[in-house]
This record gives sequence, structure tokens and C-alpha cells, in this order.
Amino acid sequence: MDLLVELVDVWAASMPDRPGALAAMLALLSQAGANLQFIISRHAPEKPGTAVVFVTPLQSDREIRAAATVGFNVTHCLHSVRATGQDRPGIAATLTQKLAEAGINLHGFSAPVIGTQFVAYVGVDTLEEARKAVEILKKA
Repeated sequence: MDLLVELVDVWAASMPDRPGALAAMLALLSQAGANLQFIISRHAPEKPGTAVVFVTPLQSDREIRAAATVGFNVTHCLHSVRATGQDRPGIAATLTQKLAEAGINLHGFSAPVIGTQFVAYVGVDTLEEARKAVEILKKA
């Protein structure tokens, strides 16, 4: 199976849990030139009234400066790997099984399909696990 597998930085920020908060943050990143490939936002149940947003990538100095003004930082407790390739039945099961066989515990896993391609984001707890996941998925 031909996959493109790479480490990716994920950026996270807290925000008020209210209408328009996410839209404002994404507008700021867009104005700075960010072309985001992945966004996840959700309530932060441990902090009522707060939500969290994760994005990738932020690349240019301008994007990173803009992101910093609203509280984005590279996550150091979540390391991510992106795998992209041709979709087929069972691809997510195959990838997660390979990682499980290597003893890698997943912090998170998201895998949408767009047309004939899938994009999987695998979150793990350490940079060492992320590097190991890259090597395993390249061989999958």
C-alpha cells in the first residue's frame, strides 16, 4: 500500500464556549494566510464555558505570530502523524492494527475519506511513539 506518512505539528488554543468564538479564531488565521488542512474543535468539559481547538498546519512566521495572539501553541503532550493514500475497505482497521501490534497506544485517531483518498491523523503521547508510528505506517 503506497502511503505518504509524516510527522505534523498540531497547534491548540482555548477559547470561550460561545457562538462565533471558533469563527473569529479561524478568520484571524485565514487573514494571516493559513491554509489549514485539519481542524477539530470541542467543548472542554473539565473547564465549563471553555472550548478547545486544534489546527494543522501553521507554517509561515506570519501565521504563527497571528496564532500566538489568540493563544495557539504547538502541542507538546500530543504528537501527530498524518498518513494519506488510496482509500479501500478496512484501511483504518489495517493501520490501527499495525500500530496496536507495535504496542502504540493511540491518543486519538481521525480518518476522513475525500473522493478516492483517505487522510488519517494519528495522535500519540510521545515524539518517540510518533516516530515509531511513521516507520510502521510507511511499511503498512
